[in-house]
Amino acid sequence: MHKILLIWTLLACMSCAMVRSAEPSSGNPLFPGWYADPEVRIFENQYWIFPTYSDKYNKQVFLDAFSSSDLVTWTKHAHILDTASVKWARRAVWAPSIVENKGKYYLFFGANDIQSDAETGGIGVAVSDHPEGPFRDYLGKPLVDRFHNGAQPIDQYVFQSPDGAFYFIYGGWGHCNIARLKEDFTGFIPFEDGTIFREITPQGYVEGSFMFYRNGKYYFMWSEGGWTGPDYSVAYAVADSPLGPFHREGKILQQDPKVATGAGHHSVICSPGTNQWYIVYHRRPLGETDGNARQVCIEYLFFESTGAIKPVVLTREGVRKAVMHK
Repeated sequence: MHKILLIWTLLACMSCAMVRSAEPSSGNPLFPGWYADPEVRIFENQYWIFPTYSDKYNKQVFLDAFSSSDLVTWTKHAHILDTASVKWARRAVWAPSIVENKGKYYLFFGANDIQSDAETGGIGVAVSDHPEGPFRDYLGKPLVDRFHNGAQPIDQYVFQSPDGAFYFIYGGWGHCNIARLKEDFTGFIPFEDGTIFREITPQGYVEGSFMFYRNGKYYFMWSEGGWTGPDYSVAYAVADSPLGPFHREGKILQQDPKVATGAGHHSVICSPGTNQWYIVYHRRPLGETDGNARQVCIEYLFFESTGAIKPVVLTREGVRKAVMHK
């Protein structure tokens, strides 16, 4: 009798393990094509990813989006924004950041890769009634078209703090600024000292700013290293305020020579109703030397009991299905 019970228990355990292993996973990359700089959001009870279309600058003239109800199956929404609808943008449309406000969706994007204040370009805003667009130019000009505190106007992230305020965090060339957006996104609210752009650059910062709030703390994250090389990576800092001060804690995402290289420029999200966090990022397949050969991937993000972020493990499996419940 005991032997029968033992055999039954072993068979039951094996069956459970087989069910767990059979659970669908996202796989990495999440969807085909060369894409980079992904921003993940939740809109209309779905996960959304808004990436850069990764190609030569003169071919980066549009943005696609991807939606999913479970992180496994993704639907492509092509050309949600095109430079044809933004008269001042002509190339290098980069790193979209999107927020919903009062029933409208506002898409912030970098364009033209300007190298000085004498050039036309910078960070613009487009608006739509739906997250899948189509988006149209909101201001008719860039929101930020100059260098402030040495920061190239690229790689913007719009962060809404727990009190409802919208913060605009951006910058390339090793400098990062923060500003407070007006509620209608037409400009900025000066800080108490009269300044618009406050520099919050931490040690090691290069580009790709991102921020999230967890357990009373503000996590500021960024990319460092060269974006075309294998050393591209993500580091972070923690503060009690979105304005800092921020001091570098360390890297949490970087290449694994057995899986992929150039892992960086990311975003983070927590699945609603859970404590499960995810990081969405781009990386380069092994053997690829083309700087634009980048793919969007996803991994689990875990925290220590102290709140510190654990190093991210790069995988080919990605994450398991996480159904978005209505």
